[in-house]
Amino acid sequence: MSGTRPSYLQWASIGLVGIGGLFGAGSREGLSIVIPKLGEVPIVIAIVNVVGAFLLGYLYEAVTRLDKAKPTAANLKLLLGTGFCGGFTTYSSLATDTAVLFRDGFVWEGVLYALGTVIVGACATWAGIALASSVNARTTPPAAGGGVTS
Repeated sequence: MSGTRPSYLQWASIGLVGIGGLFGAGSREGLSIVIPKLGEVPIVIAIVNVVGAFLLGYLYEAVTRLDKAKPTAANLKLLLGTGFCGGFTTYSSLATDTAVLFRDGFVWEGVLYALGTVIVGACATWAGIALASSVNARTTPPAAGGGVTS
């Protein structure tokens, strides 16, 4: 057996996830204090889940373009993806809030809240991927020798 621990069990990786999660959960809590409910619907949960989905889509596309030989890509995934976005988003609260809306007789609001958040979140993920892809296309130099010749 090798003496090297897998990367997900190394203290530096755990620390990156912890720091990112601290800021993500803190940001979500701060927003939940500032953004009021929309009627009976806790709209802040939908907002953070959609924003988090966008950020994950953007991060996914942006990080796939980084040099795999450098630890930057893996560290960004841990800090921002697993840590920040993992602490920021909360689909468990979405499920709980939907159940509370159902329990309190707001069935249509609950259905729209849950389905709307998931559908808009999926679109936000796609938009994040598209934006990062567009940014990468503008900032990545063309390959040598590839171009139109006269």
